[in-house]
Amino acid sequence: MVLNRPEAMNALSTAMARDLRSVLDEAGAETGVCAVVLCSATERAFCAGADLKERASFTDADMAAQRPVLRAAFEAVRALEVPSVAALAGYALGGGFELALSCDLIVADTTAVVGLPETSVGLVPGGGGTQLVLRRAGPAVAADLVFTGRRAPAEEAFRLGLVDRLVERGRARSAALELAGAIAANSPLAVRAAKRALRLGAGASLAQGLEVEEAAWREAASSLDRAEGIRAFVEKRPPAWPSRSREPFA
Repeated sequence: MVLNRPEAMNALSTAMARDLRSVLDEAGAETGVCAVVLCSATERAFCAGADLKERASFTDADMAAQRPVLRAAFEAVRALEVPSVAALAGYALGGGFELALSCDLIVADTTAVVGLPETSVGLVPGGGGTQLVLRRAGPAVAADLVFTGRRAPAEEAFRLGLVDRLVERGRARSAALELAGAIAANSPLAVRAAKRALRLGAGASLAQGLEVEEAAWREAASSLDRAEGIRAFVEKRPPAWPSRSREPFA
């Protein structure tokens, strides 16, 4: 899935947010999708954030009207039942970084720069940034990034846990696709169940989390994929997962 508004460094306009949600909903409804990769058509930026040129003429009513459109786009990323991978090259700022944070995994090349600069223009991160950075990197890192609005280069972002894999320049998209391919090689049913367990267990007590895991385990253990996986292991061959029908959506 490619963000393709290079003339604006993929700045997130109202129209782009609507299109993004539509494509994500389509991907989520496709039963054969095993993983989603979100990347950019330009190496200058993954996404530079909200389109401030569009907002320059906004009234308070316009801002209020745009809000549910943007929220729906971010929620569409987080709501995917299959794993999602963001491939970062260049700037991933504000809403752009929040799009990446909404994915399960983030691959960045050495040109990536991340940040949440909303307070510098009189706003608060509104695409999940405060909560997602808090959960990824802890309250101190979240406070640092959000209060100062500063930008963090790729190496620092990796060290702080804001991105998961750091690759050489120009390799973000290919590395993200390789990661998605590794995910897609596994049982689609088991991966979806595991993602649900991870998502529902986040913030739960250990006892509650273990019950969520138990439900996911039972779903996988009673599936045709489990039988095929064990049979393929014994026969020393790649499994032919009954729950898979096509390649990853990218």
